[in-house]
Amino acid sequence: MTEMTETAPGWLAPEELEAIRGRMPILYVDAVPVRVDESGVVTHVGLLLRIGTDGKVSRALVSGRVLYRERVRDALLRHLEKDLGPVALPRIPASPQPFTVAEYFPAQDVTPYHDPRQHAVSLAYIVPVAGDCRPRQDALDLEWFTPAEAASPLVQQEMTGGQGVLLKQALAHVGRLP
Repeated sequence: MTEMTETAPGWLAPEELEAIRGRMPILYVDAVPVRVDESGVVTHVGLLLRIGTDGKVSRALVSGRVLYRERVRDALLRHLEKDLGPVALPRIPASPQPFTVAEYFPAQDVTPYHDPRQHAVSLAYIVPVAGDCRPRQDALDLEWFTPAEAASPLVQQEMTGGQGVLLKQALAHVGRLP
C-alpha cells in the first residue's frame, strides 16, 4: 500500500502554479485593514511590513490568491487571519463589494500595478477590523497610520507593485484622501 499525502483542496504544486501563471490571469484579493470610529469614519489604516523575495523591506496590504472553489468572502477571511492573526475580528459585510479591481501585469507601465511573476486580477476591499492584530506568517510587523500618514510620500515610497496607488484609491473611496 502506498502512502498518500493529504493536501488542502485548491492548492497547486509549485510547478503547476508556475505553468498556470504563464498562461492565464490568477484571481487575488487585496484587503486594506482599517480602524473606524463610532460613526464609521476611517481613523487608521493598517500596513504590513514584509521582506520581499528581493530582500527589500516594504509596506504592503493584506493580499493573496483565491483558491479553486473558495468563495471570495472566505479568501478575504483566510488572508486577513493569516496576516493579522486569529483575533483581528474583521467585519466583512454579508455581500462584500470591492471598491475597485486592480489588474497586475508582469510588464511595467501597462497599469499602475505590477507583479513580475504573473498577470493577476485582484478584487480590492476595505475591511474594518476591531480586534487585536498581530502579524503572522511572512509579515514582520503591522503598523497603523492615519489616512494622512498613509497617503504621505514617505509611506507611499515604501510600497511596491502599485499597492501605494491602491491604498490611495481606498482612502479616496472612503473620503479620507487628504
